[in-house]
Amino acid sequence: MAARRPTRQTISFGQEVSRLRHEAGLSRLELAKRAAVSRSYIAQVENGTTRCRRDFAIRLDDALGTGTALTDAWDRIVKPSAHPKFFADYSEAESTADLVRMYGETFVVGLFQTEDYARVLLPTQQALEGRLKRQQILTREAPPRIVVVLAEVVLAKQVGTPEVMYRQCEHLLQVSQLEHVTLQIAPTAYYRGVSGTFSIATQPTGEELLYQEVSTGGLTSQEASDILHCVSAFAEMQARCLSVSDSRDFIRKAMNRWTT
Repeated sequence: MAARRPTRQTISFGQEVSRLRHEAGLSRLELAKRAAVSRSYIAQVENGTTRCRRDFAIRLDDALGTGTALTDAWDRIVKPSAHPKFFADYSEAESTADLVRMYGETFVVGLFQTEDYARVLLPTQQALEGRLKRQQILTREAPPRIVVVLAEVVLAKQVGTPEVMYRQCEHLLQVSQLEHVTLQIAPTAYYRGVSGTFSIATQPTGEELLYQEVSTGGLTSQEASDILHCVSAFAEMQARCLSVSDSRDFIRKAMNRWTT
């Protein structure tokens, strides 16, 4: 397979291969001979410049005597994602984050969508399953701190039927009660620096990844200036949001409107 630009997934998998190879006391050449490939291919896998297939991960496990360690790592890290390419890096960062900040300007943020609400928005069953799987961080052991701001217009925009909207509002109330979740409503207004939906995933190390929605999909950035801009805008917007208690009252009123 031709070398290509490394991705977060291929780099992570390559680091795992390198770690297990060193633990086994093998050089790249020795591993290459056991796996019946060239030394350069092992180098490409370890450097993340190629995306190997699952059957090669199985061969590596056999060559290293690591059981299913690398096969499991491939399934966890490299397996084709249910998320579109422009979102895959952010999804991975979100899954390991200690803090997630999200602003939803058009729709309820993905982490808080009900299955019926998400089904209306997503094009395929695979995409829906990916979103529901992503939501598992809400209830996992040691979940991240999640701070979400929703524009008030989100709850006035019908997605699906009125029943879907009622259940979505009901779900937002339930989620807002979680100890690690802060949910606030942003009144319709001008907020300096805010021009669309965005999310920021912060790792335990302090490393951050920004995701911004655009009309053609989305963009991710690790640029400090981009992240600082959105962090500052988020803080200013949060200061002008309804309180957590008032936000719940706002959601209850939205539920009442959808019942009529």
